[in-house]
Amino acid sequence: MAKYSDIKGFTVQTLSSDTIASQALGGAWASGGSLPAAKWLAQSAGTQTSNLIAGGGSPSLVDTSFEYNGTSWTAGGAMNTARLAGSGFGASNTAAVVAGGNEPSIGGKTETYNGTSFTEANDLNTARGEVFGGGGTSTAGVVFGGANPASSLKNETETWDGSSWTETGNLNTARMQMAGAGAAYTASIAFGGNTSPNATGATEIFNGSSWTETGDLNTAREGLAGSGTSTSALAFSGLTPPSAKVGVTENFDGSTWAEVADLSTTRYLVGGSPSGTSELAIAAGGYTTTAVTNTEEWTAPAVFNQIHEGQLYFNSTTNTFKETILDVPAGSWASGENLPASRASIIGAGTATAGLVFGGNPPLTTDTYEYDGSSWTSGGALGTARQDGVGVGRQTSALGLGGQEPARSDKVEQYNGTAWTEIAEFNTARSSQGASGEGSVTDTIMFAGNTGSQSALAETWNGSAWTEVSDLNTARYDVGGAGATSTSAICFAGGEPSRSAKTESWDGSSWTEVGDLNEVKDNVGGAGTKSAAICFGGGTPSVTANTEAWNGSSWSEIGNLGTGRKQLSGSGSVSSALATGGESPSVTNATEQWTVDLSNKTITSS
Repeated sequence: MAKYSDIKGFTVQTLSSDTIASQALGGAWASGGSLPAAKWLAQSAGTQTSNLIAGGGSPSLVDTSFEYNGTSWTAGGAMNTARLAGSGFGASNTAAVVAGGNEPSIGGKTETYNGTSFTEANDLNTARGEVFGGGGTSTAGVVFGGANPASSLKNETETWDGSSWTETGNLNTARMQMAGAGAAYTASIAFGGNTSPNATGATEIFNGSSWTETGDLNTAREGLAGSGTSTSALAFSGLTPPSAKVGVTENFDGSTWAEVADLSTTRYLVGGSPSGTSELAIAAGGYTTTAVTNTEEWTAPAVFNQIHEGQLYFNSTTNTFKETILDVPAGSWASGENLPASRASIIGAGTATAGLVFGGNPPLTTDTYEYDGSSWTSGGALGTARQDGVGVGRQTSALGLGGQEPARSDKVEQYNGTAWTEIAEFNTARSSQGASGEGSVTDTIMFAGNTGSQSALAETWNGSAWTEVSDLNTARYDVGGAGATSTSAICFAGGEPSRSAKTESWDGSSWTEVGDLNEVKDNVGGAGTKSAAICFGGGTPSVTANTEAWNGSSWSEIGNLGTGRKQLSGSGSVSSALATGGESPSVTNATEQWTVDLSNKTITSS
């Protein structure tokens, strides 16, 4: 019987613009009212619609301030002490605080502003300048970082109660020329800066007493500004090595930064909106080749169409039909935090944001490490040290299968997120095998490997017992594998004993040879499923950085690893994977994350 949609068709949504992943990605900078006088290295406070910029260089040291109402600037009260390169915070241009700075010598003076005049208050406990961060309100604020003198970086943090300063938990990374933001000081964020002599992308969030490191800026820089909170922030402008001014703008979602639309005027040491938001921000003044009066306003759309995989729509502005897909060929590898120890022949499981690696050499080890998408922590030790095995499952529920102990092993250990427990043995001891890595601890298949020679054996696991099933067509070891269940997997690359490009697909009853890899190799990393996988790294016999994507029928070359290597671990999916450790050619602790974004692709007729 014919389907109704086949007879009558179906409705395609009409949109005036493409879908986007977040509100910030739809944002843009537009010109605002110019400052009455050029300023750079000034202290700023408030929001886009109620902003204060005070002191600074014009180009000489000044005590003037200007107030912004969302449209234009007007003159405010004069500071009691002219200064630049300090910190400002506060909810508006009628309730702000300016602290520290260069006067021209570095000091700790604090002044409060009520919309008319500045009043001197108690000094900082640690005098500092050279640009440091701040957040909060005029009665509950925080400052952090800076330097005194310029060669002595500070990590000291002080909170403000409206009349006095109290020392609290230090930043993890001492720095100057940084940015800070936070409408509430207990949700403040510090990012970028200079760690002398290098610019940094380091980002930390504050809970009112201590700092926690999180994902770095994509573009390390100093002399930048910001807006927002510890869960949603905007970073813009700055200076990158070697002394290159940038207009780069990035949005923070609580864990990672994503690049969005750049400033129109490339500059650094601008005034920002530390109590603003990631949807409404301001960049005022700054330095190009001289101090400038430029003001730009950042606005993200209040209403936008959220991107989702599988969308089909008509863009009425461009008159094009579009579909939303994971754009695997456009994916890329980015460096993650290094493993605490260099490891080759390491075993992996889990995902890119909840990864698990264990075992490896040198020396043969029981070490286990867990990854949260940005950093590694130690997990429970394996019961038996091993290398060249294979992992299955998730960070909190995984299997470690076989390997070298140094003899080839048939042991199975299960991880519960805390500890490993030996639970079973499979039928034929082996190392250098493959498995359906996305499988579960109760439904997986293991195949190939070194049993004393290359093997074609395959075994399935149902949570309590192993069962031998049909052999591969080609015996081999040092293979890559991917798959989701005991009835759906692929085996690729390996040694026969010569290196191979062969791929075989498993349907639950038999193996079928399918499209070969473009590069002959062994000791590869792999991630994904039978219909969508990636193969990366390996031995050719030299190490390779090559990455290939599998679409269910053929392999295509895509973005390379940053570090070519073999005997690495791989885990995750075709859109989000982890490559860890290996030999490149020396043993490495390098970690890289593979990311694929959703993309709106135009549908064309052929």
